[in-house]
Amino acid sequence: MIDKNIEEDLDEETLFIVSQTFKALGDPTRIRILHLLYQKECSVNEIADILELGQSTVSHQLRFLKNLRLVKNRRAGTTMFYSHDDEHVIQILEQMIAHARHT
Repeated sequence: MIDKNIEEDLDEETLFIVSQTFKALGDPTRIRILHLLYQKECSVNEIADILELGQSTVSHQLRFLKNLRLVKNRRAGTTMFYSHDDEHVIQILEQMIAHARHT
């Protein structure tokens, strides 16, 4: 028998956050950016160069990830540096990468 209390614990805000997080992880470009930011803090230019992406593409994806609080930024002079901001999501992502590499 299904416990009705379990369904009640999933309020609309929780469902939205979970679905948006999976949406973020469902895009190869965002996965690549998050994986890179797990390894080191980078500027937009560094991300674009390392991943061979356009700066506008990187900026757009970083905005999406920042809105979900999956990345954070800090300013140093005129340069903005990005790093990951959600250890739980990064651990899930890294576990999935490890899993994919071992199958």
